[in-house]
Amino acid sequence: MTTTPPPPGPPNAPPPPVRARAGRAAREGLRTFGAALATPARSTAPLLSGSSRSWLRLLPYVLAVGLVATLIPVTTQVLAGEYGVGGGLAGALAVAQSAPLLLAVTRPLPAWWIVVTADLLGALVLLKSSLEPARPWPWTPMVIVGYLALCLALSLRERRRTVLAVWLVTAALSVALGFVGQDRGDGTGVLLVVLSGAVLLLGASLRERADAQRRLAAQETISEAERARRTVLEERARIARELHDVVAHHMSVITVQADSAPYRLAGLPPSAREEFGTIAETARESLSEMRRLLGVLRSEEASGERAPQPGLDRLAQLVEATVRAGVPTELSVGEGLSELPQTVQLSVYRIVQEALANVVRHAPGAATRVTVEESDDGGAGSVRVLVVNGPSPAPPQAPLETAGTGHGLVGMRERVRLVGGSVDAGPLPEGGFRVTAGIPANGKEHSAT
Repeated sequence: MTTTPPPPGPPNAPPPPVRARAGRAAREGLRTFGAALATPARSTAPLLSGSSRSWLRLLPYVLAVGLVATLIPVTTQVLAGEYGVGGGLAGALAVAQSAPLLLAVTRPLPAWWIVVTADLLGALVLLKSSLEPARPWPWTPMVIVGYLALCLALSLRERRRTVLAVWLVTAALSVALGFVGQDRGDGTGVLLVVLSGAVLLLGASLRERADAQRRLAAQETISEAERARRTVLEERARIARELHDVVAHHMSVITVQADSAPYRLAGLPPSAREEFGTIAETARESLSEMRRLLGVLRSEEASGERAPQPGLDRLAQLVEATVRAGVPTELSVGEGLSELPQTVQLSVYRIVQEALANVVRHAPGAATRVTVEESDDGGAGSVRVLVVNGPSPAPPQAPLETAGTGHGLVGMRERVRLVGGSVDAGPLPEGGFRVTAGIPANGKEHSAT
């Protein structure tokens, strides 16, 4: 049995799957192209409405009104007098080609649809009129001016895909009209394609640059807020670590005293010995739980301090280190403050430490005075810390040996707030800076809400 071979196809025809893929790609491209021209930007705010200067916000309206007021009468006169178009038709074309520029201030893409349709109708009308060879065609000078202004407004608002689609339509219309009236064209079609492309590119570049600046400003605002939040969290973690060291010391003392009491005190009854043992065991369990809960707050760089946390007795060493850094500093500590709770002394030390570190960084060589005393206005129940420096006369002579936490006023305010105090900082009228803090003497910690 013989089989009939299939009829040969075209020698260079691509296989059906390739043609199908090409067709799908073409349809998808057309849909994307149509969507770009049919979907305007979501924002309908006037152009330059986000500017901080009032004259810039008014500029689009002034230019649009000026162009419309100029182009309508000029276009009407030129079409009627030089192109021989009837007065009514000339006026209608002038309005249709120019008036949408007012709409372009807020909705440039719909305005472009109106203008490009009116410009195309105008070119066809002029093609049928008694056109002299010397007259520009297909685009008159007024059409070119209005279209370029519209392209600038459109590129400042629409996406890059829409801007490209608008330019392709402009080029396609110019080329098509050039073929239709080959004996009428004088190069204005090419001129509009080139100029509109340049204007669209310039406007799109300005818009993208402005968008990038806005995103950068927003990111800087977010970053600044995150830095402030991180500073507060780090200072709270530092306070928690320091309180852990202070409380751990006292709990260890309680444990040792409770364990040694039966051996130091003779004649204790069995119930008292059992009570001391219970106290020691409870203290050990509390210390173990506290270390387990707060151990996560210790970073690798700040793991397990062995030395006691600093207090008022270390202020003199801190001041000496500041003097070696080139900042002449005086220290005044009121009497009777050595019995303050360790948490209060630690807070006072950290505030003075951070304030002096700021003086070394921002006012090198400035005369500084540190005062720690009982508060005059808050009664004997609070401590007043005052660090005042004058203007900076010269750079520091040596680096500061005892640096601050690096958190500045933010960390200082957070530390004072957590112990129920207040802080006030600001420049002095005669130059220099002042930091004043009031701390409750009982060191009662407030809720960090």
